[in-house]
Amino acid sequence: MLFDIYVICFLFIVGVFCGFSMVIIGIKMPLKVKEYFSACDNCNHPYKWYELMPILSFFLNGGRCNYCQKELSLFYPFLELLSGLLFSFSYMIYGFSYEMLMMMILTMLSVMIYVSDFKYYIILDKPILIAGIIVLACKLLFFGVETFIISLCSGFLVFFFMYFIKTVGDKLFKQESLGGGDVKLSTFFGVLLGIRLSIVALIIGSFLAFPCALYATLTNKDREIPFGPFLITGLYISFIFMDPIKNFISVIF
Repeated sequence: MLFDIYVICFLFIVGVFCGFSMVIIGIKMPLKVKEYFSACDNCNHPYKWYELMPILSFFLNGGRCNYCQKELSLFYPFLELLSGLLFSFSYMIYGFSYEMLMMMILTMLSVMIYVSDFKYYIILDKPILIAGIIVLACKLLFFGVETFIISLCSGFLVFFFMYFIKTVGDKLFKQESLGGGDVKLSTFFGVLLGIRLSIVALIIGSFLAFPCALYATLTNKDREIPFGPFLITGLYISFIFMDPIKNFISVIF
């Protein structure tokens, strides 16, 4: 019991720092800057080490940059805290296992997509590629070559399915219906969950995005809706409730 408490606390700290790193990467990588952690993205003034403490620095600095006084979003420390909680939660649910590793990877990828897509309407390619490679390596290590090949093929099939929907949607609406990043992200869905659960995750993500899209339509706001955060949330829900969803699918079909 005491060991579990130590592990949960340790994973919380690791998760907070990983969340902090993913937030910074999500902010900085789309800007194509060389130095991620050293300076404010508004005034470029170098930060000191004690100004780079996850969660604490935000509140100690009053939610502003100490140098240019630019107001910082509370969304970022919230994501850092959530990452810590989800890292701990992964151990509490799964223990030391393949599922725990996947949940941690999914958490880091989710934080990055939330930041980059909400801030810039961009889903970064490299994090998806790296996460996909790690998941495939874990599939090979834990389950063998057959599962590795099935997961790889599932990723490509889901990608082509989403690419087909994008192509049809673009021609039908005469504008971009899906972003390229959303289509690439779907490949990760297939790799992690397989085809059936990927479709479920895409449906959940679409339902989550629908109220925002409806609001933008009713208010006549010609504004792009960041679809990536809703998709990755659908993926997260499908992963956590994987077994009940599988049982439901088997009963229906």
